[in-house]
Parts: sequence; C-alpha cells; structure tokens
Amino acid sequence: MTVLYVVTCGSPAARDVARLVTSAQEIGWQVCVVATPDGRKFIDVPAIAEQTGYAVRSTFKNPGEPDLLPAADAMIVAPATANTIAKWAAGIADTLALGLLCEGLGRGLPIVAVPFTNSGMAGHPAFVESLERLRGWGVTVLWGQDILPTFRPGEGDAHFEAMPWDLALSEIRKRLDVA
Repeated sequence: MTVLYVVTCGSPAARDVARLVTSAQEIGWQVCVVATPDGRKFIDVPAIAEQTGYAVRSTFKNPGEPDLLPAADAMIVAPATANTIAKWAAGIADTLALGLLCEGLGRGLPIVAVPFTNSGMAGHPAFVESLERLRGWGVTVLWGQDILPTFRPGEGDAHFEAMPWDLALSEIRKRLDVA
C-alpha cells in the first residue's frame, strides 16, 4: 500500500487539505498529514487525525521515541508557502515538515509541490530561484497562471478554493507510475 505524506503549510488553502486526503484514500493509499506550525492554524487537526488514523505531526519526536508514522513512499506539499519553498530549496530543516521534505528529496522520493502565495511573495527573486532549484532536483512543481493564478497580497482567502488538489494527486501518481 502506498503511503503518502501530505505536508501542509500556513495558508488559507490548507483548510481544504481533507479533500486531498479523501481522494488519496479513495484509491487505497494511506495518508499521513504533517503540518508546519503555522499550517496547524488552518486545519481541523482532530478531524484529519480521525480521517487518516494518524496524528497530525508538526514537531520532531524526542530522541529514542518510536516513529509514529509509516515511512513515506511519496510526498505532496500543498499548499506550499513561499517561506517553505525558499527554506526547502536552501536545505533548511528547522521544522519537522521541512526536515521531512529535505530528507524525502535526499532519498529520491517522488514529490509534488503546489505553491500558494500572493503576487508580492511570488515576485521575490528567492522564490523564483527556489522553484527552479527544486524543479532541477526532480520535484514536480505545479505553479503558474494556468494552474493557480496569483493574487494580490491580502486576497488569499478569496482564492483557496482554486487549489488544484486533484492535479497534485494525478501528478504524484504519474511519478509513482501508478494508473
């Protein structure tokens, strides 16, 4: 059985992450949700834990404690904030979510990233360079006006329903070569 880690960040679009969980479960996958500390603010942690059967993790475990989640076969980071994209591309692993993304990339796991950020953040050169760096390392990055149009700062709440959850799942299935 495929184990999918869904890494979700501090964005209004995270409110609908259960849609991705449901779609992956419908094809028989186990799903574990890992949230950045700010990502927890946008999701219904108890409901997702009940839906997946796993605790929503956002902090590192203590040394010597067993892993609470099965090992990932693939990862989707959605919504990915500009902060997460830039830190991940720089190899910074100062949160559990970033540590898992850095490790997953190093292990060669199939990873799909779906940034959700405003035009101001998206226009910063570090964001653009980070997307290119991640693509160069084999991450499938779903970004652009044809996928999720950018929006002005402060307008994220009006756009979170446009999050391409189904496209992210379709792309990770392609990466896993699963029909």
